[in-house]
Amino acid sequence: MHLGWGSIWISSLSYRNLVISGSVQNMRNVVLWTCKLVFTFGFCPSISHNHCMSIDKHTWQQLVKDHCENNERPVIVILGPTASGKTAFSIDLAQSINGEVLNADSRQFYRYLDIGTAKITEEEMNGVPHHLLDVLDPSGEATVGWYQKEASTVIDALLQKGTVPILVGGSMLYISAMTDDLRLAPPADPAIRKRLEKEYDNDNGATLHKRLEALDPDVATRIHQNNKPRLVRAVEIFEVSPVENAKDQLWKASENPKYDILILGISKQRDESVVKINNRCKAMFEAGWVDEVQKLIDKGYTKSDPAMKSHGYKEIMEYIADGNSEPIESLQERIAAKTRQYARRQMTWWNRDDRIVWL
Repeated sequence: MHLGWGSIWISSLSYRNLVISGSVQNMRNVVLWTCKLVFTFGFCPSISHNHCMSIDKHTWQQLVKDHCENNERPVIVILGPTASGKTAFSIDLAQSINGEVLNADSRQFYRYLDIGTAKITEEEMNGVPHHLLDVLDPSGEATVGWYQKEASTVIDALLQKGTVPILVGGSMLYISAMTDDLRLAPPADPAIRKRLEKEYDNDNGATLHKRLEALDPDVATRIHQNNKPRLVRAVEIFEVSPVENAKDQLWKASENPKYDILILGISKQRDESVVKINNRCKAMFEAGWVDEVQKLIDKGYTKSDPAMKSHGYKEIMEYIADGNSEPIESLQERIAAKTRQYARRQMTWWNRDDRIVWL
């Protein structure tokens, strides 16, 4: 059962932590009673998968209000898998709390990538200012370090003028860079990067991933073998730094985060998510996604440009290069399948974080 915008599901552990910190005083007795049931008797009312108690709309609005009023540097994060409804919810929330939105979707940093990234339109913004959209050329490279610096600059400016920053997106590591104030890794070494990329291409990353597993199993579980940029970067860090230092530099969370973070997660039941992803992919093709990629090719962008390696764009570029010989329905299904796989990886990542308040 999913209750939409009118209520949220929240894990007993997450909500108990919020109560202990004093975020939602008026729910203390209810939550402690619920947690007592969970930890004493092993069950919880209104259980849905790994989420526990249903909270009505007034209560989660109060949660946000209390967070903003009781913290000096409040930041709201809205995360969730592809096609979960983050954009619409973020607009409603921003309008209700004097907030402005920061993009946390790595593909939406790029200009000209609109249809395939479901980039919000000016009309959909409904007057809410948005930041870090269309800030990179498709030939530019977005890194976690770059994003952390740019996002921090925007957040600091917003807090200075009394506006609540709202990070919205589904790029796991970029979001984690802000929620955990991750330490930055050392600068890239072009020579090492080139060698590792060539090694990756030899066997599609199998050898590199095994090497990373030996160096740091925990980090290896977070990086899929098919994610070439992140896998190459992870191994590169170990090569340019002593091992004992490299482990500290690989997405190490700060003990004293810079901001006071409240994380809201939007999720759908799996069957509903599959339908939404399939429908969105179909709508993107109907809106002219193939034509959008063709225009990028006409502008001179190639498969070697970072933006063109992103999900969907890569497949369509190959489709065009092959003379459009594949049935369009087959291409659409291949991209939808990869999108569904990515959504599952997103949820696997976030399900480990008990700070998230799931809607």
